[in-house]
Amino acid sequence: MKRGIFILLILCIVLTGCWNRRELNELAITLAMGLDKIDDEYVVSAQVVVPSEVSMKGGKGTTPVTLIQGRGETVYEAIRKMTKSSSRKVYPGHLRMLVISESLASEGIGHPIDLISRDWELRSDFYVAIAKDSTAEEILNVLTPLETIPANKMFNTLKVSEENWAATVGITLDQLITDLISNGKEAVLTGIIVTGKQELGSSTENVITVTPSAKIKVDDLAVFKGDKLVGWLTEDESRGYSGITNHVKNTVGTISCPGGGRASLEVLSFKSKVKGKVKNGSPEADINVKIAANVGEIECSIDISKAESVEALEKLYEKAVKVTINDSITSVQEKYETDIFGFGNAIHRSYPNEWKTLKNQWNQHFTEMKVNIKVDVKILKTGTVNNSVVESRKD
Repeated sequence: MKRGIFILLILCIVLTGCWNRRELNELAITLAMGLDKIDDEYVVSAQVVVPSEVSMKGGKGTTPVTLIQGRGETVYEAIRKMTKSSSRKVYPGHLRMLVISESLASEGIGHPIDLISRDWELRSDFYVAIAKDSTAEEILNVLTPLETIPANKMFNTLKVSEENWAATVGITLDQLITDLISNGKEAVLTGIIVTGKQELGSSTENVITVTPSAKIKVDDLAVFKGDKLVGWLTEDESRGYSGITNHVKNTVGTISCPGGGRASLEVLSFKSKVKGKVKNGSPEADINVKIAANVGEIECSIDISKAESVEALEKLYEKAVKVTINDSITSVQEKYETDIFGFGNAIHRSYPNEWKTLKNQWNQHFTEMKVNIKVDVKILKTGTVNNSVVESRKD
């Protein structure tokens, strides 16, 4: 009897299969997806890998990706309708980029994101971006020379730009959903644009020339109020946002010297802390920024071997950062009236009881709140040359 039960258990393990198993040759591996809306219908574009063109053995010389599309009254319906033109089922399990058109984002991204967040096949670590001044389909149609797969190009460019320039922010699906449902912080997304001759971007000639006819470029930040896009930040305002929200990993800061010329600092560390407080019923925020930097370039007559010269550069950059952050806040308060910086969350953490009365009209309170900014810059290294090479030659 025991032997029979043992054999039955072994057979259960051996014969168990995976109910949702898929063969690789039955799937269309999708690395980027675009969402547009035309005539009250959603248009979903899937950038799908052509296996034969990305294999080690080499392909037939055609494009490494193809675009599969579907139209429907809902995003879910549009995705299913892709099967009308594809011999394989679209599989988004390796998605790297979700691109939403600017026009659709202006109407609201809540419904499309609802579907995307429910799909069990999707991971949530892909980036979400906005197609600026074009459709998502047009963005996904551009072939890229440096990366074989355009989706990888967009993903890596966004990542590298965030880490080295700080005017863009890589927002994953998880972060976007968190911001959309939060009372104390509104969402932002990075814009993606096509420069050059957009109509030539889908041709293989775009990847075999030194200067491509069309290029994909990450741009500034899109501002949301609720789930609707309401405007765009400038590059400086986008960098101010990154500074406030601790998205600056490494960047370059350029300042004007008192006697003319400019100096550039390489920012190695940029840490900001936002503390919310309530005074006499009115919300305020304190922003404390600490920056560590090296001197990268000097184009003015200043001797950085002297301590007072280094201190002068530190003070100049402190002032420049403070102006950038303040201008970013003021612009959003006046033009968009939407708290993308998360000051509401800071108030909620420090004053939970007061937050209960503030949260229902928070964006209105945000436009009127006072923000105090303190910046501390420390220059760690000045390089091996004390004076500007050009200025030394003039002397």
